[in-house]
Amino acid sequence: MIIARIDTDRGIDRQELEALVNRTIEASGASQARNILIIPPDITRLHSQAGTITSLLVKRLRSRVSAILPALGTHAPMSAEELRRMYAGCEPALFRIHDWRHDVVELGRIPEEAMHALSGGRVSYSYPVQVNRLLVESGFDLIISVGQVVPHEVAGMANQAKNIFVGTGGKEAIDRSHYLGAVCGLERIMGTADNPVRKVLDEALKLAAPQLPPLFWILTVMASAADGSLAMRGYFAGDDRTAFEQAAELSRAVNIELFDSPLQKAVVWLDPSEYRSTWLGNKAVYRLRMAMADGGTLLILAPGLKGFGEDPGIDALIRKYGYRPAAEIQTLVAREPELAGNLSSAAHLIHGSSEGRFRIVYAPGQGVSREEIESVGYAWEDLETAHARYRPEEKTTGWYRTDDGEAFFFVQNPALGLWSTREKMHRR
Repeated sequence: MIIARIDTDRGIDRQELEALVNRTIEASGASQARNILIIPPDITRLHSQAGTITSLLVKRLRSRVSAILPALGTHAPMSAEELRRMYAGCEPALFRIHDWRHDVVELGRIPEEAMHALSGGRVSYSYPVQVNRLLVESGFDLIISVGQVVPHEVAGMANQAKNIFVGTGGKEAIDRSHYLGAVCGLERIMGTADNPVRKVLDEALKLAAPQLPPLFWILTVMASAADGSLAMRGYFAGDDRTAFEQAAELSRAVNIELFDSPLQKAVVWLDPSEYRSTWLGNKAVYRLRMAMADGGTLLILAPGLKGFGEDPGIDALIRKYGYRPAAEIQTLVAREPELAGNLSSAAHLIHGSSEGRFRIVYAPGQGVSREEIESVGYAWEDLETAHARYRPEEKTTGWYRTDDGEAFFFVQNPALGLWSTREKMHRR
């Protein structure tokens, strides 16, 4: 059973969204459930409208919703202000915090031989099927997973099973799924719904399903209009993979922009309310790496940057090893037990590299110094100077020229799309 609504012209408005959520409640059996867990994204998907959907579910279902568990994955917990901003009207007492290092249970394991086959021979380690213990120990009779489908550097397309096994998964599972994505190469999997990482997540769902409450998926696809406004282009809900497949097809149509020739200069704005680390801010690298010309420059304006990792341990590893090409990181993983024991960090270092093809330049606020930026392998630029030259507050995503004639492509929010050349996308 699938509820699907696509509107690529004007978008799905609030009134229609409320009607879709009401239909979803009836189709999912939520109106008869007594103990519901909602798993939405965190503040890094602020623009997904998953917060609005979560609020509508809580308003309609009232006491049937027992808990809301934002799918943090490795991200830092949301602040009280972020919770209020994203989930308006939801009682603070409903929220639970996912601790990816400690608060998980293992529901099974994909053996080494199966991982070797699923990964196309790229890895041979086993994969633990891990979720937050809340999912299996709190007597829920329904889990509603809410999220946005958009091109993703690890899973090809974000959400669905990823929301469970990465969003509420444990360290070992996140490490191993992320490292698999890195050794596959983001250029091969970005924007695809079928790839080695997704195959592992699908297999994990098969293994875990008998031990979990029924799962119902609500997926959105967001895209910018010509005037720069963001609208919901698609809403998909259902209890199997079909909703995800349909959402991924739409996302490929509206979230991927292809160029005839690579970009010599790209400028990306990172909203300070969303991006405070390169762990998150390097979406600017992931989403534009396929579009950049050899020898080109990717300039990232990051006024809210406070550090590199989302927790002290990851931050320390990024500072120690820096962003390097895949071959160098794989050599370090084989040699350094510290990095081998933190494969998601190793994957992040690979994803955040230009592979030596183009310059990555960060213009941070005062939270991170020039020396710190340069120590992890990036170039630095003064934020005030860059801000005055490129004037991001005046722009939406598209082509521009500076006052002295420099042409550049500007991205207002890298989380909302994928940019590549036609040649690279068609060559995969």
